[in-house]
Amino acid sequence: MTTQSKPDGLMKRLAQGSLVKQILVGLVLGIALAWLSKPAAEAAGLLGTLFVGALKAVAPVLVLVLVMASIANHKHGHKTNIRPILVLYLLGTFSAALTAVVFSFLFPSSLHLVTGATDITPPTGIVQVLRDLLLSMVANPVDAVLKGNYIGILVWAIGLGFALRHANDTTKHLITDLSEAVTFMVRLVIRFAPIGIFGLVASTLASTGFSTLWGYAHLLVVLVGCMLLVALVINPLLVFIKIRRNPYPLVFTCLRESGVTAFFTRSSAANIPVNMALSEKLNLDRNTYSVSIPLGATINMAGAAITITVLTLAAVSTLGIAVDVPTALLLSVVASLCACGASGVAGGSLLLIPLACNMFGIPNDIAMQVVAVGFIIGVLQDSCETALNSSTDVLFTAAACQAEDARPSGNNVLHN
Repeated sequence: MTTQSKPDGLMKRLAQGSLVKQILVGLVLGIALAWLSKPAAEAAGLLGTLFVGALKAVAPVLVLVLVMASIANHKHGHKTNIRPILVLYLLGTFSAALTAVVFSFLFPSSLHLVTGATDITPPTGIVQVLRDLLLSMVANPVDAVLKGNYIGILVWAIGLGFALRHANDTTKHLITDLSEAVTFMVRLVIRFAPIGIFGLVASTLASTGFSTLWGYAHLLVVLVGCMLLVALVINPLLVFIKIRRNPYPLVFTCLRESGVTAFFTRSSAANIPVNMALSEKLNLDRNTYSVSIPLGATINMAGAAITITVLTLAAVSTLGIAVDVPTALLLSVVASLCACGASGVAGGSLLLIPLACNMFGIPNDIAMQVVAVGFIIGVLQDSCETALNSSTDVLFTAAACQAEDARPSGNNVLHN
């Protein structure tokens, strides 16, 4: 009896232990394995692939069911906070683009524009980006779930949710039970994060290392510096304005428990289940975060705005093109709009760089070389970008919810 209870106790401690500490252990073990045995580290990459695949598989179903259940079971007179969260999303993305413009002027970067552009066709203009977004909204719901089209998933989830508000209580209870079942599966997948990150780190260091990054060290410093400034200064300032108290405990919680996982998965879409779990842990309003988190993974792209702006202005600086202040401000607006259309997968923002480059008359073949540079430094750039994007989703959602909780109770009216 005693010998059997020890393994059971160990498994219970592992299941209930700090996920962040376990992730850090997986990180250290992944680095050690890559240093000791490159073949073993590459083989361990399967664990990371399985983990990211599981997250991507469960995320579309989670978004569809939770958003639908949240709207269907919404009680009349219960206040939600989507509007202030949307304002924070837009302000945060635009502020990030402006920060990137300032950094790019203060510390101009040069690129080694070489051949080897990818064979992916980027959007040809902002009109095409908007067109693609509209087409995504009317996509077949099954196809949207299969392909991870979160714009289409949100539209169908919201539409079905409103339609089911008139359903009988039995149907609503069934939807609620379904959302609880999907949430359970999400928790199960997230518990495997330390193993998945162990495989991701080991395989990444074994296959690429960081030697290729040194050639673009200055560019990386500018990119990561912008993201750190936004994460540690701009975003806390926006949160302080909203909640009127020290924002850093909340900022560091979001960076630690959402940003760390997003850094390694490199996908805002894949990190949706992690953000959902963190929102629940923070006791946020489920009616709010079940909509704002998947919405943020689609349009809250401060890191993407930074990437688009910095790489575009690096190409402009390399080619000796003069940029005035009005043009720089226009670039910030364009970068913000482009970022909202960036795919929620690794490297999604890079394909929108040619669109911004088009503002300065840069030919598409040169713009695609800039995209190729982005893929070279993407090992670090895309990880930092996703960590900023995804952690900010929870940060702004929590700020709006906490600000609402601090208001007098007499203002409890429906507000979407």
